[in-house]
Amino acid sequence: MALDHSLIPAVILVVEDEMLLRMRVVNMVEDAGYIPVEAVDADNALAILQSRSDIALLLTDIQMPGSMNGLELAHAVHDRWPPIKIILASGQLKLSTTDIPPDSRFFGKPLSSDEIIAEMRDMLGPG
Repeated sequence: MALDHSLIPAVILVVEDEMLLRMRVVNMVEDAGYIPVEAVDADNALAILQSRSDIALLLTDIQMPGSMNGLELAHAVHDRWPPIKIILASGQLKLSTTDIPPDSRFFGKPLSSDEIIAEMRDMLGPG
């Protein structure tokens, strides 16, 4: 019997270098009914994306250590894996829709869990 993929919760890649913030976002993802996968920076995130085909959404901080920041990661993911939805977040920067990849979303920090969960559900459907 074939698996009904519509019953499997979407997998969300959470990229955040600060552990406490990452844990908070992971909790939001779980509260929304999705499956979180954690990465500490863009390099870690790209390695995960290369090894998995089930990531439906990238939720990334913008300011991060490593070879690229979250905005560069978002553009790289959009170019290489166009079906993956993208949410960017920053406490310092304010980005417009012209700065971020098409069809992605930007949120300022601190993140409102209600807003993020509503956006994830809008982009992916219910968890």
